[in-house]
Amino acid sequence: MFSGTISKRPATLVVAVAAVAATLGLSGCSVDASKAKPESKSFTYSGKSLKLTTHEVATKVVAADRKDIKVTRWFDSAAGSEHLKWTLKGDTLDIDAGCSGIAICDAKFKVEVPKGIAVTKDGEKTDLTGKS
Repeated sequence: MFSGTISKRPATLVVAVAAVAATLGLSGCSVDASKAKPESKSFTYSGKSLKLTTHEVATKVVAADRKDIKVTRWFDSAAGSEHLKWTLKGDTLDIDAGCSGIAICDAKFKVEVPKGIAVTKDGEKTDLTGKS
């Protein structure tokens, strides 16, 4: 019934799990975006509505007394290839922060927009409170 050939998949899986466990053990899973040094970038904007794409990264959007859009990013990583993005093209603000591979990272954003701008976040209308 069996050909006598032993699959190498279980051994490969064990090695992969061991590598991830070793990486987690070395880092202590101690990444926390809220403890990271914030970085900010401002974008000139004169539109009446904004489409915000967050790629499922924790993002707080607030209305503020300002004429531009200010994005603040907190990012912490211990392993993996980082990918960080914040671009404004037309009426779409695209933000992302994460890592890939054997990855250990954490990210969050705060987006301050001028009062009166309608914001759609990941395809859904967002009510802005103006609270930080």
